[in-house]
Amino acid sequence: MCAVEDVPVGEGIRIELPDLPEPVAVFNDEGRFYALSDTCSHATASLAEGEVKDCQVECPLHWARFDLATGKPRSLPALFPVQTYEVTVTNGNVYVSVPTIGGN
Repeated sequence: MCAVEDVPVGEGIRIELPDLPEPVAVFNDEGRFYALSDTCSHATASLAEGEVKDCQVECPLHWARFDLATGKPRSLPALFPVQTYEVTVTNGNVYVSVPTIGGN
């Protein structure tokens, strides 16, 4: 879905493609890559714009934090988790396993 160098350490990027069911955020936490639904479960802000630290992303709107590995909220005001996706890194590329529309 993107190259490793497209996602700087401590940051995330938003990926939107026509065949994805939702926008996905890919994060780089000290060289470990994670993917979540890009939409905060509290107030629909883009998580890709949030700060990444200690395996968490902080929503830029109301500062709710989500665990990058599980999608679970780690602070208020978020109460509901966000979807996580499996990530693999091969030959300098980050691949995210996301079910596509129609299941293909």
